[in-house]
Amino acid sequence: MNHPQIKICGLTDVDQALACAELGADAIGLVFFPKSPRNVSVETARAITDALPKQVTATGVFVNESYEGILEKVERCRLGAVQLHGDERPDLVLKLMSLDFRVIKVLYMESEPHVRDIDHYDPSAFLVECAKGVLPGGNALAWNFRNMRNVRTEKPLIIAGGLDPENIGEAVLSALPDAVDVSSGVESVPGQKDLVKVASFIARVKLCDMGQQARRIFS
Repeated sequence: MNHPQIKICGLTDVDQALACAELGADAIGLVFFPKSPRNVSVETARAITDALPKQVTATGVFVNESYEGILEKVERCRLGAVQLHGDERPDLVLKLMSLDFRVIKVLYMESEPHVRDIDHYDPSAFLVECAKGVLPGGNALAWNFRNMRNVRTEKPLIIAGGLDPENIGEAVLSALPDAVDVSSGVESVPGQKDLVKVASFIARVKLCDMGQQARRIFS
C-alpha cells in the first residue's frame, strides 16, 4: 500500500458514517469534546460504531479527558482507537497503551504540545498539524505539509489540518504520511459531511503513490 490510510473525522450521523465507510475510509472519528460543533453523545457514538463494518476503526477524539472518562467511552461506544487532542501527559499515554486499543497523540507545529517534544511520548502513532486556530484541531487551516518530513520518529505519522479534495494529492506527496485525517474539508456545514467531497477526497488519496510503503495504523 503506497497511499496513506484515511480517517474521516467529526461524524455525527449513522448514515453518513456508514457512507464514509462504504466509500473507503479506514477509520471514522467521533468527537467527545463539548465545545466542538461535532461533539457527539455516547448514544449517537454507539449507534455509529454498531453500524460500521469491522474493518473500519471507530476512533474517539478527546481533549484533556480523564483516564476514567476515556475508558468509559471506549467501553460504551466500542472504540478501536483514541486520539488525544489536548495537553495529555506522557504517563497517560503510557497507561492507555497498556490496554487493547490504539492510542494516537496529537502534536503541533506552532503550538503546545509541540513536535519538538515527540520523544517524550510513546503512542501507537502521532497526528501532526499546525494548530493556528481557536479550537483544538486543524481549524480548516492548511500549512506547509512538507515540514512533516522534518518530524523524527519511528512511530507512524498522520497529517491533518486544512486538507480537502483539492490539496490532498499535493499534501500526501509533500508529507509522505502513513495516514491522513480530514473533517471540515469534506463538510457542507460543521458536523455534516458532503459525500461528494468525501468520495473525491478518498479517491484522490488512493491515487497517490508515495513510492514507499505506508505503515498501517488502523485495522
